[in-house]
Amino acid sequence: MKHLFFPQLVIASAITLGGWSAPQAQTLTDLRNDHATQDNVLTYGMGYSNQRYSTLKGINTGNVSKLAPVWNYSLNNSQAQESQPIVYEGVMYVTTHTSTVAVDALTGRQVWKQELEFPSDIAKYHCCGQINRGVAILSGMVYRTTLDAHVIAYDAKTGKQIWKSKVADYKDGQGLTAAPLIANGVLMTGISGGEYGTRGFIDGWDPQTGKKLWRFYTTAAPGEKGGDTWPGETYVHGGAPTWLTGAYDPELDLVYWGTGNGGPWNAEVRKGDNLYIDSVLAFRPKTGELVWHYQFSPNDPFDYDSTEVGMLVDMEIGGTKRKVLAQANRNGFFYVLDRANGKLLAANPYVKVNWADKIDLATGRPVESELTKRIRAGGDEVVFPSAVGGKNWTPMSWNPATKLAYANTLNFGFPYQQAKPEYKKGEWYIAMNFRGFTFPKNEPHGHLKAIDPMTGKSKWEMAWPGLPSMAGTLSTAGGLVFTGAATGEVMALDANTGKKLWQFQTGSGIIGLPVTWERNGTQYVSIVSGGGGVYTLTGDERMAQIPAGGSLWTFAIK
Repeated sequence: MKHLFFPQLVIASAITLGGWSAPQAQTLTDLRNDHATQDNVLTYGMGYSNQRYSTLKGINTGNVSKLAPVWNYSLNNSQAQESQPIVYEGVMYVTTHTSTVAVDALTGRQVWKQELEFPSDIAKYHCCGQINRGVAILSGMVYRTTLDAHVIAYDAKTGKQIWKSKVADYKDGQGLTAAPLIANGVLMTGISGGEYGTRGFIDGWDPQTGKKLWRFYTTAAPGEKGGDTWPGETYVHGGAPTWLTGAYDPELDLVYWGTGNGGPWNAEVRKGDNLYIDSVLAFRPKTGELVWHYQFSPNDPFDYDSTEVGMLVDMEIGGTKRKVLAQANRNGFFYVLDRANGKLLAANPYVKVNWADKIDLATGRPVESELTKRIRAGGDEVVFPSAVGGKNWTPMSWNPATKLAYANTLNFGFPYQQAKPEYKKGEWYIAMNFRGFTFPKNEPHGHLKAIDPMTGKSKWEMAWPGLPSMAGTLSTAGGLVFTGAATGEVMALDANTGKKLWQFQTGSGIIGLPVTWERNGTQYVSIVSGGGGVYTLTGDERMAQIPAGGSLWTFAIK
């Protein structure tokens, strides 16, 4: 590892920040209150609930047209940029797959930078791009994960490494890309590798020392609850990766974490429900004890990862206030669950779906279509949504005033035919005749939608011309929705109507996550730019038109 300092930039930052001493240590209470904090962004999801909603309204529908860049920081990285900025007391922390950077949030001047060095063969073991999605922060330390399967803690002031812990062997096809989650004093991380015949898990760590406290495997072994849903030893290579960050309800003391697809995709070799693939798990952060689970796509043959756990929302349903978990699943259905017990309250399609006719509310299970039955019998069919999903990994946002979820959705399928499985360590293990994707003619290939979670229907939708967006969204009390385009524009729309009110070209595709924060009475919006990621799997020739190159942008009203 290299510890890189740039003296001239550090000095400039010290002047800007008035001698920049270490920020006051962040506490668990600070993290718990992040959703109500305007000056800082301390958690992935802008609050434990993952609502990505801000009460700030200094930037609003009336003045957002005056939004302009304040500064731009080059990330010096040509890979996809998927990091969510974390902001604390005037310092912003972001990551690329190789670097962790602290910058002055008001000027963009670099405070410190840490670079990682990976083995030369690292790209071979990651299906969907070399990326990282951000940091966690607590008690003066910044935490990140790595492609070669480590967790690292840095000093938030200096960037000095405090500890580093190994999670897995990257040559198995396992690595870490998500921002860690800290809840009730425990730092939690997931793992990737669902396409490589690995076994998923979630780890709990001591954030002070890097000692592993517990591990929960997401494919149940014989003798464990759910072990009878796997034939023979298929659970060993059964997938269920956990490659995104979870959510947390402090009142219930439950962490919610999503799991991914089963391995291989050819589900006929692993007959059964295959717990806990394609599920949301609710567990105690202190111990990893599973309290309840809900499985969205039992025995999933279509790579319908459920790793993007969704949002924790308090909604009135049938005249009663309910604590729910709302998720726009990759399988094309929008689910609403009681987050105290996992009971299914609603499940309706929000995009085109042909693999299932409906979700049976009585059983909570999908009613598979005739098309899926033909595929299971060896047929060759075009499935909607595709393996990329009705919505991919990037999170949606919630506005409590409109009671709508804002999500970038996708409209394309993929031809599916089973193939013979053959496991080889460190190689793709999908057992499917992969032939790219099927893009409908004369139809948009994606939309930004304002969705009613209970019905799956859109109040409004904006079609993306050309390449669809896979960027995250941000909602604000200023009546705005912020997002980004695959072609590089960051934009703001009216949350009630979908009317585009402002946009700015960043120079590369956006698949990152916008955040907003306030400093000295001024509201700012920040986002990373840099296209790539899962787009590289689509084989879409339009990708060649998007310039590479990562950068971090911050905007304010001028």
